[in-house]
Amino acid sequence: MDSELKNRLMSMVDQMPPFPKSVHRVIQLTNDVNCAPKDLVQVIEYDPVITMKLLKLVNSAYFALTRSVSSVRHAVVYLGLNTVKNLALSIATVSSLPRKSSAEFDINKFLLHSLTTASIAQRLAKDYLKRSDGGDFFVAGLLHDFGKVVLVQFMPEEFGRAIIMAREENINLHDAEMKIIGANHTEIGAMLAEKWELPEDLILCIRNHHTPNALDAIDDCIFAADQVSKRLEFGFSGNPIIEAFPEHIVQRFGMDLDGMIESLGDMRGEVEKAESFIYM
Repeated sequence: MDSELKNRLMSMVDQMPPFPKSVHRVIQLTNDVNCAPKDLVQVIEYDPVITMKLLKLVNSAYFALTRSVSSVRHAVVYLGLNTVKNLALSIATVSSLPRKSSAEFDINKFLLHSLTTASIAQRLAKDYLKRSDGGDFFVAGLLHDFGKVVLVQFMPEEFGRAIIMAREENINLHDAEMKIIGANHTEIGAMLAEKWELPEDLILCIRNHHTPNALDAIDDCIFAADQVSKRLEFGFSGNPIIEAFPEHIVQRFGMDLDGMIESLGDMRGEVEKAESFIYM
């Protein structure tokens, strides 16, 4: 990447909204194994907008609770800390994004893909890798493609041409981006994550999610969840290519893409939940 392009990309990233402080704190707390539930509740309650939207969602028909929930603490009691944490992260992240679409890139379809990838990645981490929480996998899935948000915001014409090229030539979108822009969304997403001061493992996952290796379980989960979401047509991220699992991912999970989709079963609930974030 030449210096002129790098400076242009840095300028674009610098113009993106800051990552919500409340989300930063939630990520920090959930990375601490000694975090007390009350500390997480306090962080969420400190942000009135997130609290309002979270309670609206918790009391919606989707969760179908038998009684009304009036506080974040009560939401944790009825739904569990992990669910409430993911709701807060999703609400804050989605709410902070510019909602710009283009002829080739619908931001709501993109968010549907991102949210379902996050849910699938966390489920893979818990069910197959035996991670007790999997919250970092959820965050990585949610943010893995956010470099595309920068592109649609500041380079909509070039990004649109890359989407068209990927579709017409049947190639990966990140390869088309390299041909047209000289950089791709993984690099730009990593630059954005660095600006947002996210954890290093999350930055690396965003940069490497199209090139997983056998050493990184989180990269493998995001790659697998990404392909599942695309195969099931949960939204649209601009990439027409659904990739087969590399051998090391087949070995990690004990199955290929088709086997994973069969093992996951009915995923419509995850789509409904994701749509409730997007259109709330």
